[in-house]
Amino acid sequence: MTADDRITLYYSPQTRAAGTRVLLEELGAPYDLEVLNMKAGEQRKPAFLAINPLGKVPTIGHRGQIVTEQVAIFIYLADLFPSAGLTPALDDPMRGPYLRWIAYYGASFEPAVIDHFMKREPAPVTQSPYADYDTMLSALEQQLAKGPYLLGERMTAADILWGIAFNWTMTFGIVPRKDVFTRYAERITQRAAFQRVTAADAEMAAQHAAAAGG
Repeated sequence: MTADDRITLYYSPQTRAAGTRVLLEELGAPYDLEVLNMKAGEQRKPAFLAINPLGKVPTIGHRGQIVTEQVAIFIYLADLFPSAGLTPALDDPMRGPYLRWIAYYGASFEPAVIDHFMKREPAPVTQSPYADYDTMLSALEQQLAKGPYLLGERMTAADILWGIAFNWTMTFGIVPRKDVFTRYAERITQRAAFQRVTAADAEMAAQHAAAAGG
């Protein structure tokens, strides 16, 4: 394995990037962290803005290329390590539903929960990317009720993305703690990979807070 085959994850603890780190752990992928102290504003400095002009994590580097956008990163990484079994193959009938629910996260869920959290008036249903908040959430509830995972009995990278998202948004009261969402999130947060990353994040976040305060 060459240095280019290793994945560089531009990272800050207790952010969306944690989900990508959990996925890398689940995949057994070789990776290195390039840690940014967001409490010190390192994500807004020229060095990182030259890599991702939006100053956002997660961002990954692999084989000389940069990949941004959480949904793209999840698809890319899961496809890169098919032997881990977290992505349906291109000729798998479940490939379409898998892509549907991953894309739904970025296209519908995130804009809806941000509008909801900010108490912004949503666009008219005919112009909104997510119809309306309740409809968007109801579609997820109906799909997860078939469980235990989005694609039934099979866990995929989509479940890591969504399980962590539900855990995070329910913690802050953005998404209601319905039983189906709670049980689903627990299936992911009880896994060893999530527990390892959470413990490491707590230690790293404490170090960043101390450094920023000093």
